[in-house]
Amino acid sequence: MPRRNGADTADPPIRQRTLWESLKRPMSRLVGSSPPRIALLAFAVVIAVFTALLMMPWATASGRSAQFHDAVFVATSAVSVTGLISVNTAEHWSLAGQIVILAAIQIGGLGILTLATLVAVSVTHHLGLRTRLVAQEGMATGRLGEVGSLIKTVVVCSVVVEAALAAVLVPRMMMLDESPAVGAWHGLFYSISAFNNAGFVIHPEGLAGIGHDPVVLWTIMVGVFLGSLGFPVLLVLWRCRWHFTKWSLHTKLTMQVTVLLMVLGAVAYALLEWHHADTMGDMTIWEKLQNSLFASIMMRSGGFSVVDNIMEHSETMLVTNALMFVGGGSASTAGGIKVTTFAVILLAFLAEARGQEESTAHGRTIPAQAVRVAISVVAVSATLILVSTLALIMIAGEDLERPLFESISAFATVGLTSGLSAELPPSGLYVLSGLMFAGRVGIMTFAAALTIRHSGTRYRYPEGRPIIG
Repeated sequence: MPRRNGADTADPPIRQRTLWESLKRPMSRLVGSSPPRIALLAFAVVIAVFTALLMMPWATASGRSAQFHDAVFVATSAVSVTGLISVNTAEHWSLAGQIVILAAIQIGGLGILTLATLVAVSVTHHLGLRTRLVAQEGMATGRLGEVGSLIKTVVVCSVVVEAALAAVLVPRMMMLDESPAVGAWHGLFYSISAFNNAGFVIHPEGLAGIGHDPVVLWTIMVGVFLGSLGFPVLLVLWRCRWHFTKWSLHTKLTMQVTVLLMVLGAVAYALLEWHHADTMGDMTIWEKLQNSLFASIMMRSGGFSVVDNIMEHSETMLVTNALMFVGGGSASTAGGIKVTTFAVILLAFLAEARGQEESTAHGRTIPAQAVRVAISVVAVSATLILVSTLALIMIAGEDLERPLFESISAFATVGLTSGLSAELPPSGLYVLSGLMFAGRVGIMTFAAALTIRHSGTRYRYPEGRPIIG
C-alpha cells in the first residue's frame, strides 16, 4: 500500500511534465521557423486583450461599454503607437481607461523595439557566418545569441529615457495644470507617449492649450526624436558618443537622413505656413521657428500637433505626406518605410546616375539584395496606401486629400489627422485599424521574410534587357 500511494503521488508531476513538453516542442519549432509569424500573432493577441479592457464599463467616462469599433480602433492605435483616435481621449475615457491606453502604448512600444530587434537577430541566424557578422555590426546589439541581454538593454534604455523626460515634464505640468496630481499624471503620460512616438494627448483641446510653453514642446521634441532613431542607433551613440568614425553604417545613415529630413521639413513648413493666419500667422518669429521644427519632427512619426492639420495649406499637407511615408529609424517606435530604406534607394539612384555598378556609402558597399528588399518594401507600402485610400474615398465619399492623408498617417503610425478618423463609420475605422497593424508589424516582418528567403540556383538564364523609361 505505501508503495502504491507513493506511485500515485508521483504520477501527476510526470503527467504535467509530459503535457508541458508536448506544448513546448511545437511552440519552439514555430518560434524558430517563423519569427515574423510570431510577431504578427503576438501583436494581434495584445490588441485583442486591450480591446477587451477598453470595452469594460469602467474604462469610459460615461460608465457604459464602449462601441466595439471604437475599442478596436483605439487599442490598435495605442499598441501600434500611432495616435489616431475616433473619440476624444480626455473626454470619452475615464482615468482607468486612460491608464489602459498608456499601458498599451508602453507594451506596444517595448514590444516593437524588442520584436524588431529579435526578428533582426533571428534573420542573422538564417545567414552565413560572414553575413551574420556584417549584420551584427549593423545592429550593434552585442554578441550573436545574447537574446536575454538584448531584451534587458532595450527595456532599460526605454525606462531611462522615459524617466528623464518625466523628470522635466512632471514638474512643469504640475505648474501649468489646475492641480499637482493632474499635472503629474499629464507629465507621466506625455513622457511615455513622446518616447514611443504615440502622439496620444489627454488634454481635451489637444496640445493647443499648452503649446505655447517651450519647455513642454522641446521636451516632447527630444523624446520623439530619440524614440524615432531606433534602439541600435541609441546603443551606438551611448557606446561611441560623438566619435563618428566608430559608428556603424546603419547609425551613420540613420543620423544623416534623419537630420536632413528634419531640417528640410522645418524649412518647408516655415515657408508654407509663415503668414497663414489659421496656423502660425499670429505667432512671434521665435514661436514660428519653434513650431516649424516641432511640426517637422512630428511629421515623421511623433503625431503631436499644436495646430489642426486640416487648417494647413494643401502644399503643407503634401509635404507632410512625404515625410510621414519615410518615417523614422529601423527597430524604433517610429513607422513608415524607414529612413535607411529611403537612404538605400537614394544611394542606388545616385550610383545609377553616375554610371556605377554598385552603390556605396562611407566606404561600404550596399549589397544588391538590400536594394531589392528596399524597393519591395516601398512597393508594398505604396500599394497598401493606395488600396486603403481608395476604400476610404468610397466609404466616406470624400475627395482625395483627406483619405490619402489619413491613410499615410495610419500606415506610417504617425497619428496626425485631418479629422477624418473621428467622422468615419465603423467600416472606415476597420480599414485604418488594419492599415495601422500592417504598417507597424507587417512591413517589418515582410522585410525580414524577404531577407531570410535567399536561395541559390545552379543555373542562370541569358540576359534580357527590357526598355526602361
